Amino acid sequence: MPKIIENPQERMIAEARRQIAENGYSAVTIRSVAAGCGVGVGTVYNYFSSKDDLTAAFMLEDWKKCIASIHAVSMYSESHKPVVRCIYDQLKAYALQHQMIFQDESARPAFAGSFSRYHKVLRSQLAEPLQKFCDSEFAAAFIAESLLTWTMAGKEFDEIYIVLQKLFKE
Repeated sequence: MPKIIENPQERMIAEARRQIAENGYSAVTIRSVAAGCGVGVGTVYNYFSSKDDLTAAFMLEDWKKCIASIHAVSMYSESHKPVVRCIYDQLKAYALQHQMIFQDESARPAFAGSFSRYHKVLRSQLAEPLQKFCDSEFAAAFIAESLLTWTMAGKEFDEIYIVLQKLFKE
């Protein structure tokens, strides 16, 4: 009789997240995730086509939480500054949370293509909550792109904000 596993996909995602945090991206395999969950390798492949797919699953979960936080702040904010600050904080937290992946050379080839494919989507998702404070969609997208670029480059909020504040409508 087959073994019934409760929430197998969630367990696999959690196990991959744990292993990457502890051992780094390059040390994790589908086999190690399967062993950590007490399931066969084939069971993992029933849910995820590769380690990259499994990793992307938890990174996407985390990104959705960031976007939800940004939208919540934007919904109740009368001013652009709290929204810009929230975007900055969420980007920094996301980068820190996934630094074991972002800093691992072996992960770069796997995610380089994804970044270029989804960059417009990221910019659009960050621009949306800024639009109510901008004169144009382009201005919101420009601010979102600037936040994405310069936050990931390690610039401090005040250094970024002093430039960006000039782009918001009065």
